[in-house]
Amino acid sequence: MHRKFNARRDKLFLTVFTVALALYIAFSCTYFAGASYSVRDNVVRLHILANSDTEADQEIKLMVRDALLEANAKLLSGEVNKENVKEYFEACKTELEKTAEKVLRENGLSYGVKITLQKEYFETRNYGELTFPAGEYTALKVVLGKGEGHNWWCVMFPPLCVPAAEGLSTDEAAADILTKSGREIISGGDKYIVKFKLLEIYEELCQFCLDT
Repeated sequence: MHRKFNARRDKLFLTVFTVALALYIAFSCTYFAGASYSVRDNVVRLHILANSDTEADQEIKLMVRDALLEANAKLLSGEVNKENVKEYFEACKTELEKTAEKVLRENGLSYGVKITLQKEYFETRNYGELTFPAGEYTALKVVLGKGEGHNWWCVMFPPLCVPAAEGLSTDEAAADILTKSGREIISGGDKYIVKFKLLEIYEELCQFCLDT
Protein backbone atom coordinates (compact mmCIF):
# COMPACT_ATOMS: atom_id res chain seq x y z
CA MET A 1 0.00 0.00 0.00
CA HIS A 2 2.77 2.39 0.99
CA ARG A 3 4.69 1.44 -2.16
CA LYS A 4 1.62 2.13 -4.37
CA PHE A 5 1.11 5.53 -2.69
CA ASN A 6 4.73 6.50 -3.36
CA ALA A 7 4.39 5.37 -6.98
CA ARG A 8 1.25 7.51 -7.47
CA ARG A 9 2.93 10.44 -5.73
CA ASP A 10 6.02 10.14 -7.93
CA LYS A 11 3.89 9.88 -11.06
CA LEU A 12 1.87 12.94 -10.03
CA PHE A 13 5.06 14.86 -9.27
CA LEU A 14 6.53 13.92 -12.66
CA THR A 15 3.33 14.98 -14.44
CA VAL A 16 3.18 18.32 -12.63
CA PHE A 17 6.89 18.91 -13.25
CA THR A 18 6.52 18.08 -16.98
CA VAL A 19 3.51 20.38 -17.38
CA ALA A 20 5.25 23.17 -15.48
CA LEU A 21 8.39 22.77 -17.59
CA ALA A 22 6.36 22.77 -20.81
CA LEU A 23 4.50 25.92 -19.72
CA TYR A 24 7.78 27.61 -18.81
CA ILE A 25 9.34 26.73 -22.18
CA ALA A 26 6.21 27.82 -24.04
CA PHE A 27 6.07 31.14 -22.18
CA SER A 28 9.80 31.70 -22.57
CA CYS A 29 9.79 30.92 -26.30
CA THR A 30 6.67 33.01 -26.85
CA TYR A 31 8.40 35.96 -25.21
CA PHE A 32 11.51 35.31 -27.27
CA ALA A 33 9.52 34.98 -30.50
CA GLY A 34 7.71 38.23 -29.74
CA ALA A 35 10.98 40.02 -29.05
CA SER A 36 12.44 38.59 -32.27
CA TYR A 37 9.45 39.87 -34.22
CA SER A 38 9.98 43.35 -32.79
CA VAL A 39 13.59 43.23 -34.02
CA ARG A 40 12.61 42.14 -37.53
CA ASP A 41 9.81 44.68 -37.64
CA ASN A 42 12.14 47.60 -36.86
CA VAL A 43 15.22 46.68 -38.89
CA VAL A 44 16.05 47.50 -42.52
CA ARG A 45 18.95 45.59 -44.07
CA LEU A 46 21.25 46.32 -47.00
CA HIS A 47 22.01 43.12 -48.93
CA ILE A 48 24.52 42.94 -51.79
CA LEU A 49 24.98 39.75 -53.84
CA ALA A 50 28.07 39.28 -56.00
CA ASN A 51 27.84 37.99 -59.57
CA SER A 52 29.91 34.94 -58.61
CA ASP A 53 32.47 33.70 -56.11
CA THR A 54 35.48 34.52 -58.25
CA GLU A 55 37.99 36.76 -56.53
CA ALA A 56 37.33 39.53 -59.08
CA ASP A 57 33.54 39.48 -58.57
CA GLN A 58 33.93 39.43 -54.80
CA GLU A 59 36.20 42.48 -55.00
CA ILE A 60 33.68 44.27 -57.22
CA LYS A 61 30.95 43.52 -54.69
CA LEU A 62 32.91 45.34 -51.99
CA MET A 63 33.71 48.22 -54.35
CA VAL A 64 30.00 48.62 -55.12
CA ARG A 65 29.27 48.51 -51.39
CA ASP A 66 31.80 51.28 -50.69
CA ALA A 67 30.50 53.41 -53.57
CA LEU A 68 26.88 53.10 -52.43
CA LEU A 69 27.73 53.96 -48.83
CA GLU A 70 29.96 56.86 -49.83
CA ALA A 71 27.60 58.32 -52.43
CA ASN A 72 24.45 58.10 -50.36
CA ALA A 73 24.90 59.36 -46.82
CA LYS A 74 21.29 58.46 -45.99
CA LEU A 75 22.26 54.78 -45.98
CA LEU A 76 24.54 55.52 -43.01
CA SER A 77 22.76 58.22 -41.11
CA GLY A 78 19.54 56.60 -39.97
CA GLU A 79 17.45 58.93 -42.15
CA VAL A 80 16.21 55.81 -43.93
CA ASN A 81 13.96 53.99 -41.48
CA LYS A 82 11.12 51.47 -41.47
CA GLU A 83 8.52 54.17 -42.02
CA ASN A 84 10.08 55.98 -44.97
CA VAL A 85 12.18 53.31 -46.68
CA LYS A 86 9.66 52.76 -49.49
CA GLU A 87 9.48 56.47 -50.22
CA TYR A 88 13.27 56.69 -50.11
CA PHE A 89 13.67 53.73 -52.46
CA GLU A 90 11.26 55.11 -55.04
CA ALA A 91 13.10 58.45 -55.03
CA CYS A 92 16.66 57.07 -55.05
CA LYS A 93 16.46 53.78 -56.97
CA THR A 94 17.85 55.26 -60.20
CA GLU A 95 20.65 57.07 -58.36
CA LEU A 96 21.65 53.90 -56.52
CA GLU A 97 21.68 51.84 -59.73
CA LYS A 98 23.76 54.46 -61.56
CA THR A 99 26.29 54.49 -58.71
CA ALA A 100 26.66 50.70 -58.84
CA GLU A 101 26.75 50.59 -62.66
CA LYS A 102 29.51 53.22 -62.71
CA VAL A 103 31.72 50.92 -60.63
CA LEU A 104 31.04 48.06 -63.04
CA ARG A 105 31.82 50.17 -66.12
CA GLU A 106 35.04 51.54 -64.63
CA ASN A 107 36.17 47.94 -64.14
CA GLY A 108 35.23 46.78 -67.62
CA LEU A 109 32.13 44.81 -66.56
CA SER A 110 28.75 44.85 -68.26
CA TYR A 111 26.69 42.29 -66.35
CA GLY A 112 24.47 44.99 -64.82
CA VAL A 113 22.82 45.56 -61.47
CA LYS A 114 19.30 45.19 -60.13
CA ILE A 115 18.16 46.92 -56.94
CA THR A 116 14.86 46.09 -55.26
CA LEU A 117 13.14 46.75 -51.95
CA GLN A 118 11.59 43.55 -50.65
CA LYS A 119 10.88 41.25 -47.77
CA GLU A 120 13.70 38.73 -47.59
CA TYR A 121 14.43 35.74 -45.37
CA PHE A 122 17.71 35.74 -43.44
CA GLU A 123 19.17 33.06 -41.20
CA THR A 124 20.40 33.93 -37.70
CA ARG A 125 23.47 36.09 -38.16
CA ASN A 126 25.99 37.81 -35.91
CA TYR A 127 26.75 41.45 -36.59
CA GLY A 128 29.72 42.43 -34.46
CA GLU A 129 28.63 41.70 -30.89
CA LEU A 130 24.94 41.61 -31.84
CA THR A 131 22.90 38.61 -33.01
CA PHE A 132 19.93 39.11 -35.32
CA PRO A 133 17.27 36.38 -35.27
CA ALA A 134 16.19 34.42 -38.33
CA GLY A 135 13.14 35.52 -40.26
CA GLU A 136 11.87 37.98 -42.85
CA TYR A 137 13.32 41.48 -42.88
CA THR A 138 12.77 44.49 -45.08
CA ALA A 139 15.88 44.63 -47.28
CA LEU A 140 17.35 46.90 -49.92
CA LYS A 141 18.69 44.14 -52.18
CA VAL A 142 21.46 44.80 -54.69
CA VAL A 143 22.04 41.98 -57.19
CA LEU A 144 25.17 42.21 -59.33
CA GLY A 145 24.92 40.22 -62.56
CA LYS A 146 23.60 36.73 -61.84
CA GLY A 147 23.79 37.26 -58.07
CA GLU A 148 25.22 33.78 -57.55
CA GLY A 149 28.18 34.76 -55.36
CA HIS A 150 28.58 35.19 -51.62
CA ASN A 151 26.72 38.17 -50.23
CA TRP A 152 27.53 41.09 -47.99
CA TRP A 153 24.94 42.59 -45.69
CA CYS A 154 24.62 45.17 -42.98
CA VAL A 155 21.92 46.75 -40.84
CA MET A 156 20.94 49.94 -42.60
CA PHE A 157 18.45 50.92 -39.90
CA PRO A 158 19.29 51.25 -37.07
CA PRO A 159 22.37 52.81 -38.75
CA LEU A 160 24.92 50.06 -38.05
CA CYS A 161 26.58 49.82 -41.51
CA VAL A 162 29.26 52.18 -40.28
CA PRO A 163 28.48 52.97 -36.62
CA ALA A 164 31.64 55.04 -36.34
CA ALA A 165 30.15 57.52 -38.79
CA GLU A 166 27.81 58.55 -36.02
CA GLY A 167 30.33 58.10 -33.21
CA LEU A 168 28.22 55.30 -31.71
CA SER A 169 28.82 51.70 -30.75
CA THR A 170 26.46 49.11 -32.23
CA ASP A 171 24.68 48.81 -28.88
CA GLU A 172 24.15 52.57 -28.66
CA ALA A 173 22.95 52.80 -32.24
CA ALA A 174 20.38 50.05 -31.68
CA ALA A 175 19.28 51.27 -28.26
CA ASP A 176 17.29 54.22 -29.59
CA ILE A 177 15.34 52.10 -32.08
CA LEU A 178 14.58 48.65 -30.72
CA THR A 179 12.29 47.70 -27.87
CA LYS A 180 13.78 46.73 -24.53
CA SER A 181 13.11 43.04 -25.19
CA GLY A 182 14.55 43.36 -28.71
CA ARG A 183 17.75 44.97 -27.44
CA GLU A 184 18.02 42.26 -24.79
CA ILE A 185 17.95 39.32 -27.21
CA ILE A 186 20.26 40.74 -29.88
CA SER A 187 22.89 41.62 -27.27
CA GLY A 188 22.38 38.46 -25.18
CA GLY A 189 25.23 36.53 -26.79
CA ASP A 190 25.37 32.82 -25.88
CA LYS A 191 22.53 33.26 -23.39
CA TYR A 192 19.95 32.70 -26.15
CA ILE A 193 21.89 30.42 -28.49
CA VAL A 194 19.44 27.50 -28.12
CA LYS A 195 16.39 29.74 -28.60
CA PHE A 196 17.96 31.35 -31.66
CA LYS A 197 18.45 27.87 -33.13
CA LEU A 198 14.90 26.74 -32.30
CA LEU A 199 13.51 29.95 -33.80
CA GLU A 200 15.62 29.47 -36.94
CA ILE A 201 14.30 25.91 -37.40
CA TYR A 202 10.74 27.19 -36.95
CA GLU A 203 11.25 30.07 -39.39
CA GLU A 204 12.87 27.76 -41.95
CA LEU A 205 9.88 25.40 -41.74
CA CYS A 206 7.51 28.34 -42.22
CA GLN A 207 9.57 29.55 -45.19
CA PHE A 208 9.54 26.05 -46.69
CA CYS A 209 5.74 25.90 -46.37
CA LEU A 210 5.41 29.29 -48.08
CA ASP A 211 7.71 28.26 -50.93
CA THR A 212 5.91 24.97 -51.64
